[in-house]
Amino acid sequence: MDSALTSVGLPVALAVVMFGLGLSLTAADFARVAREPRAVAVALATQLVLLPAACFGLVLAVDLDPVLAVGMMLLAASPGGTTANLFRGDVALNITLTAVNSVIASVTLPLIVNFALDHFEPATEGALGLEFGKVAQVFALVLVPVVLGMLVRRWSAAFADRADRPVRIVSVVVLVVVIAGTIISELENTAAYLAAVGLVSVLFCAFSLAAGYLLPRLAKVGRRQAVASAFEVGVHNSTLAITVAISVLGSERLAVPAAVYAVVMFPLAAAAGFLLTRNRAPLD
Repeated sequence: MDSALTSVGLPVALAVVMFGLGLSLTAADFARVAREPRAVAVALATQLVLLPAACFGLVLAVDLDPVLAVGMMLLAASPGGTTANLFRGDVALNITLTAVNSVIASVTLPLIVNFALDHFEPATEGALGLEFGKVAQVFALVLVPVVLGMLVRRWSAAFADRADRPVRIVSVVVLVVVIAGTIISELENTAAYLAAVGLVSVLFCAFSLAAGYLLPRLAKVGRRQAVASAFEVGVHNSTLAITVAISVLGSERLAVPAAVYAVVMFPLAAAAGFLLTRNRAPLD
């Protein structure tokens, strides 16, 4: 991949995406963790514990290439994407989950990825390892823009509201560019990667959406909150996963699963949204 996209484009892309999240956040959103502890706890447990375990079992079951297997585990360890709140549900809860999950993932992501690296031992040109110091740099690009966005909202809620839509549009454009750049960089292997990772990505996304909805419902969480959980769990921050893979680990192949997942997750999430809200009855 072009060095400019790696060294500048990816960090800027991630910062823009997370700044957009910050524009919609207030300090009161974090208090929702105490007001709705069951909904938050079930969603976070599904995201942080169940998904990595399910992804690990899935890549073992299909005997995925070690590098791509680590890439899938990196994706599974990434927090929910900011685009998750585009879908119908408790948007406020969704935003809270994304923010809290992004903070927690700064610790859990290195643990999960290093476990995957040790287990699968991918054959690469150099040794791979995810040091906490390097991850801290990436998550500074996650958390600092969020804080700046929150400060902008505190300074002027009206300005934040006006800027929210343009920033979201830019975020989507940036995401498309990042995905396209990742795929183009490995263009000669794209067909093989799609064959290897495509089905795994679809199965993992479908499982994530289903678990994100059904487990909260089993825990007697309201339907509207369960819908928010489904999209928080099923829609990952692919930009973060691609940035860690390329900018931190220095491997474009590791970024391929996140790029493929980003392509398949939106139609699957849209289909899930239609199924969950097709009767158009008010969500409780």
